[in-house]
Amino acid sequence: MKKTLIAAALAGVLASTAHAQSSVTLYGLIDVGITYTNSQLTSKGGHSNVQLTSGSVDGSRWGLRGAEDLGGGLKAIFTLENGFNVNDGTLGQGGREFGRQAFVGLSSVDFGTVTLGRQYDSMVDYVGPLALTGTQYGGTHFAHPFNNDDLNNNSFSINNSIKYQSANYAGFQFGGLYGFSNDAGAFANNRAYSVGASYSWGPLNFAAGYLHLNNSAVSRLSPNFNANGAVTDDQPLVAARQQTWGGGVNYAFGPAVVGFVYTQTNLTEVFQTGVGTHFQNFEGNARYALTPALTLAGAYTYSRGGSSAGSGTPHWNQVNLMTDYNLSKRTDVYLQGVYQNVSTSQNSVLGVAFINGLSAPSSTNNQVEVTVGLRHRF
Repeated sequence: MKKTLIAAALAGVLASTAHAQSSVTLYGLIDVGITYTNSQLTSKGGHSNVQLTSGSVDGSRWGLRGAEDLGGGLKAIFTLENGFNVNDGTLGQGGREFGRQAFVGLSSVDFGTVTLGRQYDSMVDYVGPLALTGTQYGGTHFAHPFNNDDLNNNSFSINNSIKYQSANYAGFQFGGLYGFSNDAGAFANNRAYSVGASYSWGPLNFAAGYLHLNNSAVSRLSPNFNANGAVTDDQPLVAARQQTWGGGVNYAFGPAVVGFVYTQTNLTEVFQTGVGTHFQNFEGNARYALTPALTLAGAYTYSRGGSSAGSGTPHWNQVNLMTDYNLSKRTDVYLQGVYQNVSTSQNSVLGVAFINGLSAPSSTNNQVEVTVGLRHRF
C-alpha cells in the first residue's frame, strides 16, 4: 500500500514538472469599428462612405504560441497565427490558414533565437515599433502611402524564411532574415532578405533596418512567375526589385513618448514597365498617457515620391490622431482620424489620396477617415 502511494506521488510530481516545462497558449485580438470616409472613388464618381471595418488599428487575429524547456537556457518554440476579417469571418493574407506567422525554432537565453517558416522582416521587427503605424497607438490607417516601407505588417510576411534574433546585450539587439525562392535554377527569383538592429539606453530607443525583395510581384502570366517564392500571393508593391531602409528614435519622459522615423523605398521596373520610382517618408509622432486608462497619440508624415519616367513628383501630407480608453486590461475603445493630401507637379496616377486600409481611393487629392472602434484581446 505504501509503495503504491509513493509511486502515485512520484508520478504526480513528474507530471507537474513536465507540465511546467512545456506550455501552449491560445491568444488573439479582435478589432472592429465604424468608419466614415469623406470621398471614395466609384464608377459614378466620388462619394462619402460609412462602413463597418475590420482591423482599422490592429489586424484581427488568433494564434497558438508554445515553448518547451530543453534545459540549459534552451527552448523549443513555435507560433501559428491566423489573420481574419471580423466583418464576414473570411481568412486574411490570401486565404492562408496561418497567414500572419507560422514558424518553429530554438531560443537560447545567451545566444538568441533561430526560427524557420513564415515570418515578419526586420523593418517590421525593429523600425516598426518606433512609428505609430507599427503600434497599437495608430496601426493600419496611420501607414505611410501604400505602406511602401512595410512598417504596418498587414501587407505581407516572408515565406520559406530562416530568421535570427540575438539576445539582449545591455540594450543592444540585432537580427536578420532570409526568405528562399524555393525555385530550382532561379535562386534569386522572388527571394527576400533583411537585417535590423536596435539599442535602448534609458529613455532612448534607436533602431534601423533594411529589406530587399527580388521579383516579388511578377505576373502569373509571365514565364518568370514563381509560385513558391518568398512573397507569392501576398501584397508587396509591384516591382522587379524593392529596397527599403530606414531608422528612427523614440524618447520617453514621464507619461509621454516622442519619436521620429525616416524611411526610403526604391522600386525597380514597376509593373514590369522598366520604370523605377522611390518614396521617402518623414514621420514625427507622440503619445501621452493622460491617465492609466486614457491615451492620446498623433503623428504627422511628409512623404515624397519620384519616377525615372518623369511623371511628376507626388508629395503627401498626412495628419493622424487617436484617443484610446481602456475599459479593462483586455478591452478598449478608440476614436481615430486621418487626413491625407497629395499634390503632384504633373498629371500622375498617384494624384489621388488613398489612406491605407480603406476600400477605395479618393476621387480627389484629399481624403479623410474617422473611425470609432472596439478592440478585445484574449
